Amino acid sequence: MPLTDRERKVLDEIQEWEKQLINYEPNDFQLTYEKYLDRSFSLLPLKIQRQFFSLLDTWLFHLHGIIQGSQLQLDARDRILSSGRIFNNVLEEITDLRQLEIEKLQYIADQQIARHRLYSFVQGGLTGKGGSLLLLTDIPAMAVINLRAVQLIAFSYGFDVHTPFEMMTSLKVFHTATLPTRLQKEGWQLLKAELKEVENPYFYEGNDQITNISWIEQPAQQILKAIVISIYRKKLIRGIPLVSMAIGAGVNYQLTRKVTDFAQKYYQLRYLKEKEELFE
Repeated sequence: MPLTDRERKVLDEIQEWEKQLINYEPNDFQLTYEKYLDRSFSLLPLKIQRQFFSLLDTWLFHLHGIIQGSQLQLDARDRILSSGRIFNNVLEEITDLRQLEIEKLQYIADQQIARHRLYSFVQGGLTGKGGSLLLLTDIPAMAVINLRAVQLIAFSYGFDVHTPFEMMTSLKVFHTATLPTRLQKEGWQLLKAELKEVENPYFYEGNDQITNISWIEQPAQQILKAIVISIYRKKLIRGIPLVSMAIGAGVNYQLTRKVTDFAQKYYQLRYLKEKEELFE
């Protein structure tokens, strides 16, 4: 059973997006900014760099596990499965969702995507309006929102992140999605390459390192956003810091938009490739 016309169209859209990603050329400002960050971080001793990224990986791994095991996430997982049963009432497990056509899965995923973009927008606006506490919690809050979004997109396309392989893969999808666009193509190729080496989805045998120096740019941008918000927060319009709220909401929304677009492309490709192989 070959791909349907709609599925072929989605695959063509992913391939066109992939081509644009591979051919993306950074501007001089982006290259200069990258060199400055790399040079600044390289001043630290190599041992401290390794410890830093090891701690960051551990933090992301545990945060992912906490989100995954939370009642809020389990309820969302059940709601996704219930949404799938609207189209096919015999679905029992998340993996059964792959029996549905891609347009139905995309509809389910789009609901999760829209909800989490709204969460980011609101959270950013509150950060722009609130005090120092909200600024300090902005990075962890954005990590939670975007990790959760990636997990729910994976569920929506029938991939259960409770298995070791899918758990590590979703973390790597999150990591790659938060990289600057000029660096995403390498992460995308690595994600695709790992799929060819999967022998048992219940075991992960790939590289379990997630973060590296190339990822520093995203937290740096969030810190820069916090500084700009701090500057503009005292500039009130009718008693409300509208400028700082707009900055916080806009930056956070764009980050979640970027993450959810990338995650959706990845899990759509997984779905289509597995369907092609199944019916070869």
